[in-house]
Amino acid sequence: MHCMRDRLVELIRSAATDLPADAESALKKARRRESGLAREALDTILENARLARARGRPICQDTGTPIFYVTAPVGSDLARMREEIVEAVREATLSVPLRPNAVDPFSGRNSGDNTGAGFPVVHFGQWGKRKIRFELMLKGGGSENVTQLYRLPDTSIGAGRDIKGVRRCVLDALFKAQGKGCPPYVVGVGVGGLADDAVSLSKRQLMRPIGDANEDALLRRLERCLLKDINALGIGPMGFGGKTTALAVKVAGHHRNPPSYFVAVSFMCAACRRRAVEVKL
Repeated sequence: MHCMRDRLVELIRSAATDLPADAESALKKARRRESGLAREALDTILENARLARARGRPICQDTGTPIFYVTAPVGSDLARMREEIVEAVREATLSVPLRPNAVDPFSGRNSGDNTGAGFPVVHFGQWGKRKIRFELMLKGGGSENVTQLYRLPDTSIGAGRDIKGVRRCVLDALFKAQGKGCPPYVVGVGVGGLADDAVSLSKRQLMRPIGDANEDALLRRLERCLLKDINALGIGPMGFGGKTTALAVKVAGHHRNPPSYFVAVSFMCAACRRRAVEVKL
């Protein structure tokens, strides 16, 4: 288990300090089509990412909430695995270092080591392989604060219970977010399920590679259309205006109870901090 903890500490370090190649490539591509303040903002983002990688320091001062997605073999000791994740977060808080972000909701007391009730966030799944896959997202507070949950129909934005209604929800969420969540964004959309399920599903989409293609043809077309619509809003990098408000849109759906129709919209900021590692058993 100690070897696993070392791998987890390194996973956290790389997520915090090294912008993924697909995100960096997308930002460089966006820079080529921008000018003025939008290009300057992207230049700053890219230079910041370069310095963070070279110096082994966090990309952003808000090192986020650690969210782990763990897929383990059937019969694994999940309680012990959670303990290893918590200890790895404690170690990484000191060694990377990470900003202590775990604050009690009632007293306001900071635990000082990024651990506490529900912190870090850990989701478990199982598979038949003899290895464990750890996926990590460091979710910044700014991008989390612009999360939106809609219950359709929503007459305030003219959104019905259909694809057009989903589109209205996403564009409304982007209009409300503006530059407050540090765009260019990756936008995750979860449709259906229970309210908490829709939010969780939307956040899970942020782990997808920027250039991947949805396996569902309908959702693939929707993602392309939404990305075009979002970038037509003109919000631009860091809200300075421009052609690149989002780098990608990722959509998924879960079956729902007939009386309920939820749409959740989550955001990943320009510091697209996500990493994965597999540990063989």
